[in-house]
Amino acid sequence: MPAPLPSPRMSAKVPAPCLLIVEDSAMLLELLVILCAQHGVATMTASSGEAALALLRQHGERIDWLLTDIRLPGAVDGWAVAEVYRQIRPHRPVIYASTAATLTHPAVPGSTVVTKPFAIADLLRLMRMMASERDVPGVAASADVGGTVTGSQESA
Repeated sequence: MPAPLPSPRMSAKVPAPCLLIVEDSAMLLELLVILCAQHGVATMTASSGEAALALLRQHGERIDWLLTDIRLPGAVDGWAVAEVYRQIRPHRPVIYASTAATLTHPAVPGSTVVTKPFAIADLLRLMRMMASERDVPGVAASADVGGTVTGSQESA
């Protein structure tokens, strides 16, 4: 009797979570991309609202989280980017970044606002929170973040 065939291994690798970062400051954008890479988070980047909308049209289903500056060059601001993202991914996290202490436009439900300059530790806490929602190994850890995160010393 022949030996049984080995069963194929089911090693379905979970793709890295993907964050769309919309930021017009090249230096801050580069810092955020490096930080994400160090923590196993893939990134797509845009420096304007129009570029972000193009990425959302092309890759919207692949994008797990959105981090967008509110004030962007051009006709499309971060508010509009978040609204389009939520049409594609209605229950995924949105983080707004702004230098303004008070915001007049309503944010999409379930979003978070970080005030610039923000602490790297605050962003890491947000990444852990988002990763735990997606059950991402290696990045996930408990985090207690909600509402608004304000800037502090170790800022970006």
